[in-house]
Amino acid sequence: MVRVLGIDPGLVNLGWGVIEADRGRLRHVANGTCHSGKGSLAERLLTLHARLSEVIAAQAPEAAAVEQTFVNKDAVATLKLGQARAVALLVPAQFGLTVGEYAPNKVKKCVVGVGHADKAQVQHMVKMQLPGAVLSGPDAADALAVAICHAFYMDAPTAPVRA
Repeated sequence: MVRVLGIDPGLVNLGWGVIEADRGRLRHVANGTCHSGKGSLAERLLTLHARLSEVIAAQAPEAAAVEQTFVNKDAVATLKLGQARAVALLVPAQFGLTVGEYAPNKVKKCVVGVGHADKAQVQHMVKMQLPGAVLSGPDAADALAVAICHAFYMDAPTAPVRA
């Protein structure tokens, strides 16, 4: 059995979700959102670092995965999101975890079956795959989807997989 942490990076709301995977069987452990609050960019990044560190210390995952970000038309917003994503990659690495990275379309295809699913479809399928899970919000649901995707690909054979 492997405990997997999924992270949906965001500067304001960083979603996280923890599952346990055992030969294709999945079990929900916990989920939530780290809020960065107000303040300078540096203070907000520090807050995300501290809160995500608390989550990892409390949940003791053995693997982690982070959703990749896409470039949008607002370069400043994209840069800030990239910095929050760096925190999402850094903190698990500080705890000695191997960190997987997945494109949003790959996560959606893995969890829903189609790469362009909307948030409601992702939330529905996360609930279907993790019976009894109470989602703390859409960012946490996305993070659980990332964890599910990582659990699937961790167990996949080493041959190339078409997405």
